[in-house]
Amino acid sequence: MTLAKLVKTVVAALEEIKARDIEVLNVTKMTDLFDRMIIASGDSTRQTKAIANNVQEKVKGAGGTVYSVEGEETGEWVLVDLGDVLVHVMQTAVRAHYNLEELWAAAKTTDKNKSSEREK
Repeated sequence: MTLAKLVKTVVAALEEIKARDIEVLNVTKMTDLFDRMIIASGDSTRQTKAIANNVQEKVKGAGGTVYSVEGEETGEWVLVDLGDVLVHVMQTAVRAHYNLEELWAAAKTTDKNKSSEREK
């Protein structure tokens, strides 16, 4: 699966379960571990678990691989590792506390609805 298709699949899965404040960060120049980091918020533990589960189902359904999932027990912060894409689904208070966007501020925000030339 191409990077562009994987990002598009993840964003669609997040939007389907009404995730809020979806951010797609291009981190290719900051780490060799993955190319994109996607951060989204949910309003409750039930919603964050549902969002993360939907991401997993949609990615598998599109032919992608889910390498691991962390945090499903509590649902405050669920991390879905898709290889080239790392997805953080967080409750609003947890997201505000850890402020990943600030930690990765040097990353270029990618338009979640458009693909860059590199992704094609």
